Amino acid sequence: MSTIAKDQTQVNDKIRAKELRLIGQDGEQIGVKSKYEALEMAERVDLDVVIVAPNAKPPVARIMDYGKYKFEQQKKEKEMRKKQKVVNVKEIRLSPTIEEHDFETKLKHAQKFLSKEDKVKVSIRFRGRAITHKEIGQRVLERFAESCKDIATVEQRPKMEGRSMFLMLAPISNDK
Repeated sequence: MSTIAKDQTQVNDKIRAKELRLIGQDGEQIGVKSKYEALEMAERVDLDVVIVAPNAKPPVARIMDYGKYKFEQQKKEKEMRKKQKVVNVKEIRLSPTIEEHDFETKLKHAQKFLSKEDKVKVSIRFRGRAITHKEIGQRVLERFAESCKDIATVEQRPKMEGRSMFLMLAPISNDK
């Protein structure tokens, strides 16, 4: 665990506010109480006082089992991390004067990346005077996109950036 994201929850003796708007363990409003009254009430039922809204005036506190609350929070965070999908972007470089066999090889690589749910950035680097014939590079990229249309969607049309032209392809998602 990283030490950067420390738990900032104020519990029991760590509460700095003198008055708290207190909520009971079953959710009923108890009202505004002093910190000591709240701690006393929680101690009687063997629970903790936890600040749930520190920015309110006065801060809102709840009587609850802090250990159980923290466990539930960790469980929710873990579940959220499981549902996250990391998207990788793979780059394939072509040239404006690419031969047919090389084109097919690069196309197979792109199809393999797309089948693994990765995005593909197809780029063409113009060298020397080739930059004067951008339309050749654009045709190569559009042909590439056309070849991948059954497994990918064009996320970004061919676009010039300096001496390079880019095209972004994203896999067609099946989870709709």
